[in-house]
Amino acid sequence: MPLMDHLRELRNRIVKALIFVGLGVCVGFLLFDPVWSFLQRPYCALPAAVRGGVGGDCNLIFTGIFDAFFLKFKVAIIIGIIVSCPFWLYQLWAFVAPALRGNEKRYTYVFVAAAVPLFLSGSALAYFVTQKGMEVVFSFAPDNAVPMITIDSYLSYIIMMLLVFGAAFVLPLIVVLLNFLGVLPHSAIAKWRRMIIFLAFVFAAIATPGGEPFTMLALGIPVVVLFELAELIAFLHDRRKGSNDPYAGLSDDEISPLDDDEAPEITPRR
Repeated sequence: MPLMDHLRELRNRIVKALIFVGLGVCVGFLLFDPVWSFLQRPYCALPAAVRGGVGGDCNLIFTGIFDAFFLKFKVAIIIGIIVSCPFWLYQLWAFVAPALRGNEKRYTYVFVAAAVPLFLSGSALAYFVTQKGMEVVFSFAPDNAVPMITIDSYLSYIIMMLLVFGAAFVLPLIVVLLNFLGVLPHSAIAKWRRMIIFLAFVFAAIATPGGEPFTMLALGIPVVVLFELAELIAFLHDRRKGSNDPYAGLSDDEISPLDDDEAPEITPRR
């Protein structure tokens, strides 16, 4: 297809995706109350002495006139993106799929099938460790200090935790995908193993909003375990691929032997 036809198709796909997201946002406004109650639960599970509050209630404050509206709008957008993800993902796939080969399409199917549960597992872990993370952070407050957490800051914190943990759990899967595509061999992964482990904890320390040790370890340790599993899968894949290669084990300068039975006969000229 010419470039302009590609751009027109991309425009049509984006418009269709935005329509589905808009319909999902409408659904998000209807589902706001149960979803907000679900997101607020880690904060409300904190001991009353830790989170403060009036009369021991679970209270989040807002300081701006439009903060309550923007809260509902942000949550509705998040719900809309999640609810409509099968539709806009299909639009993305329909635009990219014609350029993929058979093996690449198969790997993409496997990647999506594995990425969704991994992302959800990471988000679920973040949801359960958020309470303990906030409890550790609040413990550094001096005596008689009362936390006054705004709705906007809490929503940003909980969403960031869910996204960071979910995305971190998908990163080892990207390593496996690159290995299967022949871009990243196991030898390179094994060579940089120590650096990968170090960078995993550095990423966990930087990415977690609280920056406290408990949340960092809760993210860093599972990511390292998943990277070790990804390295094992890459090792088994390269080993199987090498066993099927007739030239495996030969050096670059070694001459492959010729089979005398299959060598063509050369008839001298008269």
